[in-house]
Amino acid sequence: MPFARKRPPLTLTRRDQEVLTRLSQARAESFQRVERARMMLAYAGGESISSIARQLATNRPKVERCIDKALQLGPMVALEDLPGRGRPSTITAEARAWVVSIACQKPKDFGYSYELWTTELLARHIRGHCREAGHPSLDQIGRGTVSKILTKSEVRPHKIEYYLERRDPEFEVKMAQVLHVYAEVNLLREKKADPAASLLAVISYDEKPGIQAIENTAPDLPPVPGKHSCVARDHEYIRHGTMTLMAGIDLLTGMVHGNVTDRHRSREFISFLKQLDAFYAPNVKIRIVLDNHSAHVSKETRAYLATVPNRFEFVFTPKHGSWLNLIETFFAKMAKTVFRGIRVKSKEELRERLLKYLDEVNEMSVIFRWKYRLDSLSVA
Repeated sequence: MPFARKRPPLTLTRRDQEVLTRLSQARAESFQRVERARMMLAYAGGESISSIARQLATNRPKVERCIDKALQLGPMVALEDLPGRGRPSTITAEARAWVVSIACQKPKDFGYSYELWTTELLARHIRGHCREAGHPSLDQIGRGTVSKILTKSEVRPHKIEYYLERRDPEFEVKMAQVLHVYAEVNLLREKKADPAASLLAVISYDEKPGIQAIENTAPDLPPVPGKHSCVARDHEYIRHGTMTLMAGIDLLTGMVHGNVTDRHRSREFISFLKQLDAFYAPNVKIRIVLDNHSAHVSKETRAYLATVPNRFEFVFTPKHGSWLNLIETFFAKMAKTVFRGIRVKSKEELRERLLKYLDEVNEMSVIFRWKYRLDSLSVA
């Protein structure tokens, strides 16, 4: 005798079919939702309860509960647990608050060697101290329950998010000075058709230290279709030391002035200043946006500046305000292009490669523009 269903068929709309199909193939969804989606799709396709249970390696009652819920309340509701299911929570609100308060402190404050909590360590500590704290409902708590309590409270004591404390009391004033320089540059661009005719040069300057001169121990292997799609490189390498790129962008013309040195002391900085002095006409004022590195204000540097009075003007970024210096955008681009995977046989080759890159950039100069918060400024 042919099989006859006692339950009515499950009718799926086009949208229900699409959602259930996507869920049945999902890798990032919970197993429970994926399994229920497969049950409903199979039942709507004509499969029997027993057949579905065999295919999904589960039992008939579980499939029946899912199908009955879908027939009564709809397939989207059947994907979730109905409210009120499960054993009522025995952990009080005060106990949960105590768990969160413990998690907001460091384990070392309680005598542990750990710097940050793990859910296992936190659960063990709570079980050992909950009764003396007046929360006996926590004496059987596990790491999973601890994790749920912390997730609901949006507390993640096992994670670190770094922040930067503002240590410069004149941060806002110095930032405004830098932004005024950028605003003035924008005005000069609008008023001057020929930047070379301007009596002001504005340079955004900084150093990029620690550029490693690394040599391969074996030659790179180029991509080969059908074998490997990218460059193959031996894991071992030879270090030849590091170099420093000293660079400044002319914000009016986009030209990059640069030098590559072994170190970045006062004498190297003075050499860069002399390079700028030789490049620009004697009647041009050279305004430089730079950070508070000791070499920029050393006795040697000030002694040199005294020999060229009224030639240079320094505008310092605030402490921990390097993001205000436009040259950092240029260095970030270099890090993603030139520095990425570079291999050389010597420091001298690294120097030549970097200087060649600057020449290539200057062949098609790009003017860097600053826009953030300039609308709130007024340039006299």
